[in-house]
Amino acid sequence: MTDSGSEDDDRFARFVRTTFRRAGRRYAEAKRAYQEGRDWSTSFGLPTDDEGRARLVCRRYAERRAVSVDRQGRPACFEADHFDCEGCAEDVREGVVETW
Repeated sequence: MTDSGSEDDDRFARFVRTTFRRAGRRYAEAKRAYQEGRDWSTSFGLPTDDEGRARLVCRRYAERRAVSVDRQGRPACFEADHFDCEGCAEDVREGVVETW
């Protein structure tokens, strides 16, 4: 006869272990993405805040924003197919975007 309490303990331990591993991987991915965003903001020659986010003036809403910038020069607030957002990303890539 097997001890069902022991089996339950093993399954629970396995569940906790796999859950924490998954959470650890997701944390590492988020951290890597955050760091990559910081690195790309500076690679476009943009001024940054203390957290490494680019300091841009939003063309769409005409407001100051601190945002991360991806490899393609798109700010985190970028909305595909929007005229102002497309123009902003172009300006980031060309180094002529308005900053603060």
